[in-house]
Amino acid sequence: MDPIQIARIFDETGALLVGHFLLTSGLHSEKYLQCARVLQWAEKAQACAQALAQDFLSSKPDLVISPAIGGIILGHEMGRALTCRALFAEREDGFLRLRRGFEIHPGEKALVVEDVITTGGSTLETIEVVKSYGGFVLGAVSLVDRSGGRASLGVPCHSLWTLSIPTYRPDDCPMCKSGSKPVKPGSRF
Repeated sequence: MDPIQIARIFDETGALLVGHFLLTSGLHSEKYLQCARVLQWAEKAQACAQALAQDFLSSKPDLVISPAIGGIILGHEMGRALTCRALFAEREDGFLRLRRGFEIHPGEKALVVEDVITTGGSTLETIEVVKSYGGFVLGAVSLVDRSGGRASLGVPCHSLWTLSIPTYRPDDCPMCKSGSKPVKPGSRF
């Protein structure tokens, strides 16, 4: 799946939103990628996961792990494509943690799966969850890297679509300065 194909899928599903948005990172942007609109279609989620899995088939990960909530569906499909377990980490007291009886055993190989990377913060937190259990992170994948490839994760990364979409600190946001109020379409408040 090439960038033109994934862009077409985002267009077909109405997943690329234009407006004034508050991102999970706390930054503001005039574009928002609502991956849930793509992933609601099982066949599209499966096709994206199969495309992302190609780079890691030979690595034979023991598990994939996603930060909740955005990465869960894609992570599940990646688990299917790689024939391994699919876990997710979720926030508890402000930190990502394994819950629900999920376990990572020392030495297990993990692939971190995310829907969108902006600053890489959630992906980095998920990498730390794996490491805290003694697991080894093979890499990180995402549908979209909106950082233009600038997010530094310290592991091999692959995205189906890499974009450079401007983001702004709230105190430097031109939309805020014009009187606009951002909306928060994401999962973390």
